[in-house]
Amino acid sequence: MLTLTTGQLTALIADYLLPFVRIGACLMVAPVFGAVFVPARIRLVLALAITVIVAPLVSSPAVDLLSASTVLLIAEQLLIGVTIGFALQVVFDAVGLGGQLLANTSGLSFAFNMDPVRGVSTPVLGQLYTLIVVLTFLALDGHLALVELLARGLQTLPPGAGGLGTDELWTLAIWTGRVISGSLMVALPGMTAMLVANLAFGVMSRAAPTLNLFAVGFPVTLAFGLAVVLLGLPAVQSGFITLLGEASAVLAGFTH
Repeated sequence: MLTLTTGQLTALIADYLLPFVRIGACLMVAPVFGAVFVPARIRLVLALAITVIVAPLVSSPAVDLLSASTVLLIAEQLLIGVTIGFALQVVFDAVGLGGQLLANTSGLSFAFNMDPVRGVSTPVLGQLYTLIVVLTFLALDGHLALVELLARGLQTLPPGAGGLGTDELWTLAIWTGRVISGSLMVALPGMTAMLVANLAFGVMSRAAPTLNLFAVGFPVTLAFGLAVVLLGLPAVQSGFITLLGEASAVLAGFTH
């Protein structure tokens, strides 16, 4: 009959607790895993399954579960996990924001729908871009790469080895600004094309002041905007892959 003493049970829990906290915190905010349509119980079960596989390979420190130092270690693992998930979420937010910017420029911003990823009402074009990059992320096995990153990070930056320093936090702050630059990278070609179309309508209004540009120009702008969206889909995907590669480099620096 297998018997466990209180000390052995405490040590066993400690070995799995800290990795579970980091993995669970990451999955709660990471893209795809952290979507509102994924129940929290599913995320917790998935985090527990990954922890059971990875924890035996991690050298966790011996801790007292009821001590203040353990609370600090748990907070440290929470910060690391949330940072990893947030840094990856920036890529998806950049592409979604780029779609919303293009929708505002092309006259498609009036089409709103419920975003299945975040559970809020956003322009349909931004949702389209988000769904495209989610499918691209899954097709590139990004979800498996995230699990591999968590497992490797627990080995290179094990619990108790020190959390994120000022350099890593500063890198995260700079990386957050990639939301703006990344969205412009995705939306700028389409916004430039729509600007040319609006300039053409401006010239027409000067040449024919009696022309009702709202009645004529709005349908043309919508059709031109849809054509721009169709032709720009490959650029959206390639831009997302570029941002994903940059995010991988940033995350590798966090868990070096």
